[in-house]
Formats: sequence, C-alpha cells, structure tokens
Amino acid sequence: MIGLKGKDFDIILVSGDPYADHPLSPVGLIARVLDARGYKVGIIEKPDWTSDQDFLQLGRPRLFFGITSGSIDSCLANYTPLLRRREKDEHAPYSSGKPDRAVIVYCNKVKHLFPGVPIVIGGIEASLRRFAHYDYWENRVRRSILLDSRADILVYGPGELQALEIASRLDAGQSLEGIRGTAIVSRELPPGFEEIPSYEEVSSDPEKFLQAQRQLANYKNLAQKHANRYVLQYPAPEYTPEVLDWIYGLPFTRNIPPDYPELEMGKFSIVTHRGCIGRCSFCSLSLHQGDRIISRSEECILEEIRCLTRHPDFKGYIDDLGGPTANMYGMDCHRCQRGFCLTCKKLDRSHRRLINLLRRARQIPGVKKIFVRSGIRFDLALSSPEYVKELVNHHVSGLLKIAPEHVSANVLRLMNKSQVPVEEFRRLFLKLTGDRKQHLKYYFMVAHPGTTMKEAEELARYIKKLEAEGEKPVEGVQIFTPTPMTRSTCMYYTGRDPETGQPVYVPRTFEEKKAQKRLLYRSRDSTSKLPPRAKPKKKPLKSPKPRR
Repeated sequence: MIGLKGKDFDIILVSGDPYADHPLSPVGLIARVLDARGYKVGIIEKPDWTSDQDFLQLGRPRLFFGITSGSIDSCLANYTPLLRRREKDEHAPYSSGKPDRAVIVYCNKVKHLFPGVPIVIGGIEASLRRFAHYDYWENRVRRSILLDSRADILVYGPGELQALEIASRLDAGQSLEGIRGTAIVSRELPPGFEEIPSYEEVSSDPEKFLQAQRQLANYKNLAQKHANRYVLQYPAPEYTPEVLDWIYGLPFTRNIPPDYPELEMGKFSIVTHRGCIGRCSFCSLSLHQGDRIISRSEECILEEIRCLTRHPDFKGYIDDLGGPTANMYGMDCHRCQRGFCLTCKKLDRSHRRLINLLRRARQIPGVKKIFVRSGIRFDLALSSPEYVKELVNHHVSGLLKIAPEHVSANVLRLMNKSQVPVEEFRRLFLKLTGDRKQHLKYYFMVAHPGTTMKEAEELARYIKKLEAEGEKPVEGVQIFTPTPMTRSTCMYYTGRDPETGQPVYVPRTFEEKKAQKRLLYRSRDSTSKLPPRAKPKKKPLKSPKPRR
C-alpha cells in the first residue's frame, strides 16, 4: 500500500507487481505521470485478493481505479509452457503472488466494494486480450477482457497519454468515447470502424479466426461484435520523442523495494526508445508498444545519465542502455504507416545516432562503464561493423545477447525472423573480440509452429557445433508458449499460417515439446552427457487437445 491512510485520492492504481518509483516499473511510471499533472495517486501493490482489506485501506478514489496485472500476463507468470504451476516447478520454483487472470479478479473485487466507481484496465494482460483471443491456459477462445472484467475502458500500449486523457475527461464529467489508444464496449457500431469477425465466429470457425488476425493493427478503428455489443478500438496515440523525453525526464527516485529483486538488476538502466520494427510472429510487442521506433533525444538521455551520477547509490555503472531491441535506437521512420520497416530501403541501418550516443555517454564524468544488456538484432548490427566494434570495446560485460531463435529456413520464415545466417554475425563478433573473454548468449526456441523433429535435430546439430567450439548456447532455450493476439498463436490454434493460409505443422503434445527441447541438451558430446531421466513419480501432465 502506497499513500497515507485516510487521504483522499483522485486515482487509485492496483497492480499485481510491487511498486517502485522507477521508469521500468509500469505502475510507477503511470503514477509519476499522473502526479506530474497534479493528481493525487494512491497505489495498492500485490493485493491479497482473498480478502477485502487491501482493497479498502485507501478508500474510494474521486475519479477512477486503474487496474493492471503488472509487467507480465498473470497466466504466463503462473505457469510453465507445459502448464505446470511455476511454484511447483522443481527446477525453478517461483510464485508471482498474483491470481490467474489477475485483471478480472481485481476488477471483480473493486466492483463489489466500490460500486459506481469507473474502472480503467491496462498493462500487457489487458492490452493483448482486448479482442476475442485464444487462451492457451484454457485451450479455448475467450471473449474480450473488457466484458469479463466489466471495466469501463481499456488502455492498450504503454498508456501514459491515455491515462492523462481519461483523468481529464472524468474530472470534467465528459464521455470516455473516442480516446486514442483505448477500447470500450458499445451497443452501436459507429461509422468509420472496420469490423472484424465476431467473437461467436472466431470461437467456432478457424477461417474467421485467421481473418481477424490479418485485420489486427494499432493504427485502425476496429470493432468486434460480442453478442449484441461491440468492442471498439480507437487508433493508438502518436507518441513523439518530445513526449518520451518528458516522461523519462520526470524526477524518479529509483528506489527499489526489497521484494522487487528483478528490478534491482536494472536500477540504473536507461530507456532509449520504444517500439520494435522486427514484427516477430511470436512477439506481442507490435500490437502493444507498436511497430515503429520512437527514439528519445540524445540530449535528454545524456541529461538522465548526468542525473544518475548524482544518485547516492550510483557506483559509476549504467546497468543497461537500450529498449526492446537495443540497436534500433535512432531508426525512427514515419514515411509510411503500414510497410515492414526491416525490408524498407529507406531504413537507416548505419547506427550513426546510436554510436554517437554511446560515445558521448561514456565521456560523462562519473560514468565508469555503460553496459548494453538488452538484446540486439544481429542482422541489423551486421550493417554496421563500427557499431559492433563500439559494443565489444566498451559496452559488453561478458555476454552479448542475440536471438536467432532457430536455424531452419522454414521455421525462421514462420517466425518472421531474419534469414541472415547467425554465423555471419558470429564471425564478425569473434574477429572483433580477439582475446577478450566475451561470448554470445543465444536465445533459441523449440516447438514453435512449423517445427518437426527434423527441424529440432537441425537446431541440435548447430548447437553441438557451437559447443564443440567452446560456446554454451543452450542456456537460453525456451518452449514456445502461445500468448494472446500473436501471429504464432494464431498458427498454433488454427494450424494455418494467417499470411498465406497454408497448413502449418504444430507440435501440440507435451511429450513432443519436451522431446524437442531434450534434443538440444543431448546434442552435447560425450564429455557433457545428461544424467538418465528419472521415471515420473506423479501423473504426467496432459497435453491440451487441439480445438477446431
């Protein structure tokens, strides 16, 4: 609980994550932005949803409750890719402290305790469930979270501008209709909206699900019918470098609570930009933050670093300088609204702005080292050996993260990943590192749609080759998890590629998913054999049956 008991708040934010006055804390960011506009904000962090006490202590807000599950979907936080509860995972037990579908649970609690108070939902869980969506954890298509939560309005994307507009309108007694970057429920279908197949259609007809997937975009007025009501999405707002400069220039204290150790690692991180132009099929970022880059100004970033040098806990090290993909800083382009930036000849791949930023930043007095711990897009980095040299010489602590994800051409195509062989970047990296103790950390994925045992074996052979040359790439292997709204999830549910309509092989059983991952670990030579598998003592998990 943040705030003084008994104090009258304009807005109360409820989050499944701990609160930190830090730009990497979602609820902390929204709270700081609202505070900067003069609103009194209370925060209920990690509430105990089994009782009323936590929800009652700050009283009734004057304007609204803002509810989020936090920085990750609560089901993704609570379950492994094989649908085992994470707190029961013998290899890495973890408890999120959140209920499943936390947004719905928190909303129902607030609705019961504070009838009539407007509810605003946001964050990744709400954002990517704004329309009817396939839910892997229930193995069915669920309707929009707006209907299940009974919220008044949904904010998709980061949400700072939307939160300010909602607060302003409620303060003035105005309607919440038409706010960019939001979704609402309406009895009528207004003119100017593109209608996508209804909940009833997408939940019963794979063809309609494919059609809806192809229509999803943040820049459109979209409508989806649910029985006799419509979920309306208004286009995302235009975030600009000036807006980001203002947001990240606010006076965050960067104090991290003891129960937020994952944020402690990024206490002195700097966000340089938002968005990602990669459009990876399995990634939700393009339908959340957007598929265009918005970069902060160099001067604002440098001033933030200067402020950090005066922080009492700062020891001279910037934990990370980056964004969703570190080397996309400066690749802003708004010449077209619908093209795929990575294939555009006008895209500036020189990394000139980023190189200049890195060089100026490390000259600031009080800065000993600036790390780039965010992953980089290696195919883009190949366009600028000068940038890779800057990284290797000054900004890599020991590991540089890259995400080739796979080596099979067919799987990479379905993932919408680069067809540029990762070996090209690896050769450049090894040439520039020389005798330095620096390595690449690879992220690979198994059981993605299109991956048969043949493709898994192809990846296993490549990993064996890397290990034979002294690398340890298997540290970053994950089993594909279908998350709402992504193209890969559409493939998983329908067994078809939404772009081409062609059938796609989908590894569905837990046995096959585990076998594909096991291949990667068993690809090692005889000096690193795995111990024999123990027979399961408990009843094995059942794989979800495909729905059609």
